[in-house]
Amino acid sequence: MKTGGILGVTVILVLIFLSQWPKLRKNERKVKMAFFSLMVANWVLAVLLVLFPEMPGPGQFIDFLYKSFKPFW
Repeated sequence: MKTGGILGVTVILVLIFLSQWPKLRKNERKVKMAFFSLMVANWVLAVLLVLFPEMPGPGQFIDFLYKSFKPFW
């Protein structure tokens, strides 16, 4: 089941990559590198969520960060 989830995420991200890559200009290397690195980061996060569904989300991370500032409010 987890293999199917990982394969599904990979297929979706590859389709997004193939549809958006030609729209990027040829001379903008920084934009292409940023796009590629964001796609890789998204794939890693999606695979982690497939493997560990109980993993806390970004909202819980923000709550954890700002909880330490609560006494100052």
